[in-house]
Amino acid sequence: MLYESLRKELRSRKYRMTAQREIVLKVFAESGERHLGAEDVYRKLLEKRYRISKATVYRTVELLSKLGFLRRLEFGEGVYRYELAAPDAETVHQHVICRSCGELLEIDEQIVKQLVKNVEKQTGYIVTDYDVKFFGLCPKCQSRSKSSADESK
Repeated sequence: MLYESLRKELRSRKYRMTAQREIVLKVFAESGERHLGAEDVYRKLLEKRYRISKATVYRTVELLSKLGFLRRLEFGEGVYRYELAAPDAETVHQHVICRSCGELLEIDEQIVKQLVKNVEKQTGYIVTDYDVKFFGLCPKCQSRSKSSADESK
């Protein structure tokens, strides 16, 4: 279904469905990790013994994002990750990101929706779109940080 949609969209925009485009999309579709950078995709393809250039992977990821098959997520400092785009806006989700190791977790959408309602109530605005990211230290990095501090005493 996903591949057929991609074929139709590419054809309608005068692009061809290449093997490289299909395998890059397949990495996202099969990945247990929801958020991948182009470099992550390239490494996964190398692990699977695909012969594809890094430049092709980066161009393909950008094209799939531009066509709406991937959602581009910016996490500051020029770091971009991608995920399969949701077919409807209701499944968009927000994230908490570890500043130390880069771990990414999705936030319960009900919490974010309540935050949006509070913002609307306080400001009088009708919020039509939002992108919420929280940054901090994950439990593992907190433990490492605490262990390092204890060792230096």
